Amino acid sequence: MLPLVKLSISSGVMICLEFWYTSILVLLAGYMKNATVAISAFSICINIYGCDFMICLGFLGASSVRVSNELGKGNAKAARFSIKVALVTSVIIGIIFWILCLVFSDEIAHLFTSNEEIAESVSRLHVLLAFSVLLNSIYPVLSGVAIGAGVQGSVAFLNLGSYYVIGVPIGLVLGYVAHLQIKGLWIGLLTGVVVLTLLLSYLTWRIDWVEQVHKAEERLGRFFLEPPKESVENSNLA
Repeated sequence: MLPLVKLSISSGVMICLEFWYTSILVLLAGYMKNATVAISAFSICINIYGCDFMICLGFLGASSVRVSNELGKGNAKAARFSIKVALVTSVIIGIIFWILCLVFSDEIAHLFTSNEEIAESVSRLHVLLAFSVLLNSIYPVLSGVAIGAGVQGSVAFLNLGSYYVIGVPIGLVLGYVAHLQIKGLWIGLLTGVVVLTLLLSYLTWRIDWVEQVHKAEERLGRFFLEPPKESVENSNLA
């Protein structure tokens, strides 16, 4: 029971750190010069970013379920294949949204506001927003893989380091010290996402999937469930 509680807590912390990150940056935008325009423009970009992230959360759940199912079946090779399928599908969708953000930046801004000053401020962020959306299609899948492999505790620490040790400080320095305003805050957000994506890619690459199959068998044993008979065969074939 205790291992299950630990997995649940680490998953919750991982998700909370993700959502708190953007909330903190919106709060910081409220202290910028011309705060009304700054926080409105930043909030619009966060909403666009969040809409895309909701789709990517679906891929997070799907990759988590597929990887954990294949590990439970003892099929390490199928687990790796599931990761590739989820990544390719998610990236294709990410590229579509990336192109939309680059090409229709003005039109998207006016969907949220009729204020020209706010719309112009949103448009100035469109390149950074587009690349943030593109990365959105990668790291949630990798986070889902980590959850499926039972290493979400590591991801929680990676989130903490990437977002709050690197992303927020860089955003503060560029936004307030370098006077880049909300553009500086968004560069900080994007930097944190880039660092997290690289670290998650390395973590996924380092995972020994055959070992994860054996760990899954041990977890099944704790709940008095018999692992599949083909488990050992699939692990050896992988």
